[in-house]
Amino acid sequence: MAPSAVVTTSSQERALDAAVELVARWGVTKTTLGDVARAAAMSRATLYRCFPGGKDELFDLLAQREVARLLGAVADAVDAAGDLPTALAAGLHAAARAFDGHAALRFVLDHEPDLATAVLGFAEMDRLLRVVRRALAPHLVRFLDAPDAGWAAEWLARVFLSALVSPTPAFHLADPEVCHRLVRRYLAPAFAARSTAPVDRGTVPSHAASPPVPIH
Repeated sequence: MAPSAVVTTSSQERALDAAVELVARWGVTKTTLGDVARAAAMSRATLYRCFPGGKDELFDLLAQREVARLLGAVADAVDAAGDLPTALAAGLHAAARAFDGHAALRFVLDHEPDLATAVLGFAEMDRLLRVVRRALAPHLVRFLDAPDAGWAAEWLARVFLSALVSPTPAFHLADPEVCHRLVRRYLAPAFAARSTAPVDRGTVPSHAASPPVPIH
């Protein structure tokens, strides 16, 4: 089961699709609501009805949607794995591929680092890690008990974010072998005596379907 999608109306979705393309071109700061309205082929009045909170609300919802999509790609990779080390390595690799293929996220990280720092700092980082734990831990309970599954999900997030903010060849997660090496060296031994055999996905507890915690 993939992480719960952000619920939007069709008009909101059209505006968000337009916004993500504009951000990929010239970033969040330079993208105005007028730009979004024109790109989405809707009036500014309609756009404001969709997002009464204005630009802040639009981009908060956009951030939630894109994070949920990235986590969905990670969850799919984890679900396809047959054992814990493979699941963790595949999750890291899927996150790296999804991010590298996301032009808007890449633009923000490369050209608007202050915006990225605001999300990755202190209290905001704690909120982001809670989002990841809630989204991914249910996909790891085939191998681990619930507390350890949450810890493993957070470990994936921390390694991925470290690779984003401090890229080095040793953390080049677009290389699947690097992901496997990190898991074998640092995480698999910690869980070797605690992991369990995979069980049917139907045994995942009902909280697997819980919606993500808002990150704004």
